Amino acid sequence: MNSKYISILFVFATVLFTNCSQQITTKKITDTNDYNMYLAITENETLDRAKQNEVFWSKKLEKTPDQYGFHSKLASTYTAYFTSTGDVEYLIKAEKELLKVNEITKYENPSYLKSLAYNYVSQHKFKDALELLKKAEILKEGLSETQKMLFDVHLELGNYDLAQDYLSKFESFGDFDYLIRLSKMSDHKGNLDAAIKYMEQAMAIAESSNLKGLKQWSYTNIADFYGHAGDIEKSYNHFLKALELDPNDAYAKKGIAWIVYSHEKNPDEALRILNAVTKTYKAPDYYLLKAEIADYKGDKDSSDSQLKLYRIAMQNTAYGDMYNAYNVLLNVDENTNFKVAIDIAKTEIENRPTPQSYDLIAWVYFKNGNLSAALDIVEQHVINKTYEPVTLYHVAEIYKAAGKTEDIKPFKKELLASLYELGPTMEDKIENL
Repeated sequence: MNSKYISILFVFATVLFTNCSQQITTKKITDTNDYNMYLAITENETLDRAKQNEVFWSKKLEKTPDQYGFHSKLASTYTAYFTSTGDVEYLIKAEKELLKVNEITKYENPSYLKSLAYNYVSQHKFKDALELLKKAEILKEGLSETQKMLFDVHLELGNYDLAQDYLSKFESFGDFDYLIRLSKMSDHKGNLDAAIKYMEQAMAIAESSNLKGLKQWSYTNIADFYGHAGDIEKSYNHFLKALELDPNDAYAKKGIAWIVYSHEKNPDEALRILNAVTKTYKAPDYYLLKAEIADYKGDKDSSDSQLKLYRIAMQNTAYGDMYNAYNVLLNVDENTNFKVAIDIAKTEIENRPTPQSYDLIAWVYFKNGNLSAALDIVEQHVINKTYEPVTLYHVAEIYKAAGKTEDIKPFKKELLASLYELGPTMEDKIENL
């Protein structure tokens, strides 16, 4: 197997399943009869509703332009467009409407501040989001919601102590929002059992409330955690539950495609699922995943074609820094431009100084032959600060090159337990550490 693009797949795998605790068997779990109906869906209720709302609120704004709240309604509509299609242009349209309403209200309305902060999180503008949330916190209105968002942003920025402080401010084991964040913090700390326990408790609250949005979010997130833990059947069943609620859920379909590819080693079926999704959902990372799967099955032409589509998508400046991690690894894996890769990695550290961001630049230095710099970054900013398999693999390779063979052993054990997350191309590489 050609090693090209493997690191790119790591990013997808890390987003989908970040840390596995047991070796995966190869039992066949999926059945095309379970999900074929969702691949043939031609209607999208969420998108249709968003289209209707766009017309409605646009007309309202034309008739009464002084009603600035209509900008917020229009922004919500564009956000729904983005969620349904993956088209970044709608995310930018939402930002423009939210900027207008915040300018009109002089950045003194906590609700509008938080809406814009949420948009910035989607764009990976975490520091900009933090500044808006600080303003909202001072204004105090809806303080608990603000504190929850501050937890989210501090966790994304790698401010883990501050995130923990905010988590304690809204502690309530009967609250869905608290439990999902406690689950997220537990996962960050490497406590998968606790992460699953709290997510299951949150899911129970969502089911008892019978709120569709909460249930769907719960199902896809618990599916990720079950995949993490090696319980692939539960993962699959909960992705199906999400699709029962929303047949257009692209994330759930991608989750099933990953199970088919990584667990069942069926790249053709995985590509069939993804090809159905990308007819209507346009997020660029799908091109990278399809390129990796095509490469795994030896179809270089298809792999190159998907990478070309990704590069074309990246010419759109609206994506900003959203795909920095992917772009770093693409440059490294293709040995094309290490300077560009380093520059992007530095930008990512500036935007989001997490262990994963530092791992990116360490990996670039390592692949460019600067072992000393890579080792220094790893030991200062990465070791014992994250449990993500992609990072552990990079660290293990750097340690191997540095002759730190004894230090590799615990990483190797963890990585062998994480093969499902890393994909079917990685076993030989890990065995050879």
